Amino acid sequence: MRLEKCWFCSSTIYPGHGIQFVRNDAKIFRFCRSKCHKNFKMKRNPRKVKWTKAYRRLHGKDMTQDSTFEFERKRNRPERYDRNLTEETLRAIKKIDKVRAERESRHIARRMQGKKAKELREAKKELDQSISLVKAPLALKEDPSLTLPKIKVSVEPSQAEQNQSMEE
Repeated sequence: MRLEKCWFCSSTIYPGHGIQFVRNDAKIFRFCRSKCHKNFKMKRNPRKVKWTKAYRRLHGKDMTQDSTFEFERKRNRPERYDRNLTEETLRAIKKIDKVRAERESRHIARRMQGKKAKELREAKKELDQSISLVKAPLALKEDPSLTLPKIKVSVEPSQAEQNQSMEE
């Protein structure tokens, strides 16, 4: 069974699926679905279309530079294995899986690093804009000290979780 890759989005094309387009210079383009084919005909660049793998690789959304993926590359020639080599390979596979999981967790942590600060800024901005819902507008006019002071607040994850549970 021969599995092809879509020229546009890099997804797998199984036998009997997809569309094949042959250009005048005999170059073959394979597409997984009509969405990819139509985007190709519209001369769209896959690196600029957000849902493609090329975009995700280019913008650091996927772990494509990870060297552990090199162990999965396709090998077409048959190999003779002896028992010792097979045992070593199985042990190596376990180590590789462990390394890959650690790298993936680091990648996710690095991507999520700035998210907490951004959420805090957005929450503060929303509170500033809708303070009239919390305090009565007449009370704010009479006593301006009821508005939010301009101070920096640092919230630890445990405090944020406690506040969310108290709100619910």
